[in-house]
Amino acid sequence: MGISVSLLLIAGGLVLLLATSVTTIGWILLIVGAVGILLSLIFWSAWGGFGGAGGRRTTVIEE
Repeated sequence: MGISVSLLLIAGGLVLLLATSVTTIGWILLIVGAVGILLSLIFWSAWGGFGGAGGRRTTVIEE
């Protein structure tokens, strides 16, 4: 699940939470979307997002 899907889940959850009487499903969608964004950001940084473990690597050849 990417960041865009997570944002859609959060938006759908907020609409259900604030505009209808289906608040339980709204809370569930909101929480699942927030967890999805957190997981996406954690895996993104681990795979080379903003430096971290996947930063630039240089090869040093000693003669």
